[in-house]
Amino acid sequence: MKLTKDFWEDKYKNGDLKWDIGYVSTPLKEYIDQLEHKEMKILIPGAGNGYEVTYLHQLGFTNVYVADLAEQPLKRIETACSDFPKDRLIQVDFFDLEQNGFDLILEQTFFCALPPIRRIDYVQKMATLLKPSGKIVGLFFDFPLTEEGPPFGGSKTEYENLFKPSFQIKVLERAYNSIQPRKDKELFFIFEK
Repeated sequence: MKLTKDFWEDKYKNGDLKWDIGYVSTPLKEYIDQLEHKEMKILIPGAGNGYEVTYLHQLGFTNVYVADLAEQPLKRIETACSDFPKDRLIQVDFFDLEQNGFDLILEQTFFCALPPIRRIDYVQKMATLLKPSGKIVGLFFDFPLTEEGPPFGGSKTEYENLFKPSFQIKVLERAYNSIQPRKDKELFFIFEK
């Protein structure tokens, strides 16, 4: 399976969006709700339909960027949030993203949608995108790694081994507030560069 731009565009075109819950996931919403610095530079990679993006914008966050390989989710964000800065909706392969200096990167189903062979590349790219002491915060799926996907799954041990060389693991625990279909299948994490 080639997870190309066309693959993702077809998913959106055909409405094959099994990962899309239609709103900000509870763990991310609760994390966002406690953030105080509205001017922090935030990246949401592989944002999909961008519920986190529109939520942050509605709360007054002024420095949010979105990167997605597919055009359709960026158009959806533009429609849902017409005053969101267009130059911050970036259609790009995540690994080619040239922006950096982020304070925070929010992760929601993006990591587990990448081919597992790209996971080390993901960690390295995250380290280059973040400022010193910047954080990646979000959810990883916690079920056995599969060859079928996306999502491809993974485990706490795998995530620890991948991220420890470049990040301080502040939190990596079972999400207590996952939505029902994902209950006991998600790990909430905070990793600091």
